Amino acid sequence: MSTSSPSPAPTCPAPDDYAAWQRWVCLVGTTLIVTGDLHPERGRALAQLGRWVDHGATGIIDCRGEWTDEDFVAVAAPELDYRYVGTDDDGQGQDDEWFEAGYRHYLDLVADGGRAVVHCHMGINRGPSMAFALLLSEGWGITEALDAIAEARPIVGLIYAEDAVRWWGRRNGWTREQVHAGAAEVSRWHLTKGIDIAQVIRVIRQATRKELG
Repeated sequence: MSTSSPSPAPTCPAPDDYAAWQRWVCLVGTTLIVTGDLHPERGRALAQLGRWVDHGATGIIDCRGEWTDEDFVAVAAPELDYRYVGTDDDGQGQDDEWFEAGYRHYLDLVADGGRAVVHCHMGINRGPSMAFALLLSEGWGITEALDAIAEARPIVGLIYAEDAVRWWGRRNGWTREQVHAGAAEVSRWHLTKGIDIAQVIRVIRQATRKELG
């Protein structure tokens, strides 16, 4: 019988290695994994699914409006409960219905101690913003949740985080002043800790073109 030690956990990429972060498994809290989408090459996508399962994933919340991997996952990893809440990343904001749909799916996925993978394409805006909304639903503070996501995944832009606060506030009967204050807290966070989203996207796209030829 082998007595070899288990392989060490992979070292996180450098904060400015944007392309490496795209599909990195980023744990936030106890019930969320935030990442990018599955690789277009089947072998690499299968390896990603394996890593998600190894990290305790029991379901997926896919936030992309441009694509779905539902059929692929159903065959490759049927143990993962796939939920689709696709939307565009057009910078025009996200409505309450989108966050509400993700929230309902999340409650289903973690009801029995599960862990949800929340992802979009690059894992910069839509997926992280949905994850932020889910942390709010778990009782996290606004800045606390933003910091946790950014620390776990340095490439997040979270441009729909203010929309998430408005959704959560309206859902819970906040006053207009409370909703405004929550959105302002997000805005202050972006001013002090926000990233150069355009640069991150540009580097990831360049790396993707080079990789795929």
